[in-house]
Amino acid sequence: MTTTEQQRHDWLLKLYTTAFPAIAQYVSKHGGTLDEAKDIFQDALVIYYEKTVDGNLQLTHSEKAYLLGIAKHLWYHQQQKQGRLVTDDVLNYTELPEENIATPSTGRLLRYLEAAGKKCMDMLQAYYYDKQSMREIAEQFGLSGERSATVQKHKCLEKVRNKVKEKALTYEDFCI
Repeated sequence: MTTTEQQRHDWLLKLYTTAFPAIAQYVSKHGGTLDEAKDIFQDALVIYYEKTVDGNLQLTHSEKAYLLGIAKHLWYHQQQKQGRLVTDDVLNYTELPEENIATPSTGRLLRYLEAAGKKCMDMLQAYYYDKQSMREIAEQFGLSGERSATVQKHKCLEKVRNKVKEKALTYEDFCI
């Protein structure tokens, strides 16, 4: 990745980690599913990105608040199109109490990651946080190649997913 691509990737990742939990919580509270929240978030992100690239945007609130406002607007219109009853107070997003928005609990999530084992935690950290390539991970963990590293990473993620399924947890269970 070039520096610009990396910066854009980091910026989008930051927006995802800060804004998506709030949008998912909002959509969930208003009768939506996690998949609908993902769709709304993606649409809001595209709108925000286009406005940012055009240079026609001057924020008066945080990026997170702006994305939540777009998402509320999109959700409202989607519900109207589907004939679901939605009140106009849904669109009141001028005051956003960000401290009341649930954020993922790193402690709870960390316990499930730890259940996968130290090697898995180290591998997932190398991939997701240290942004290492599969080749680098294969070398670091003594695996035969990129494909082996990819398979091992997938197995690690499956361990975590199975633990979460075993406990019948949902996204909200990881929020404080």
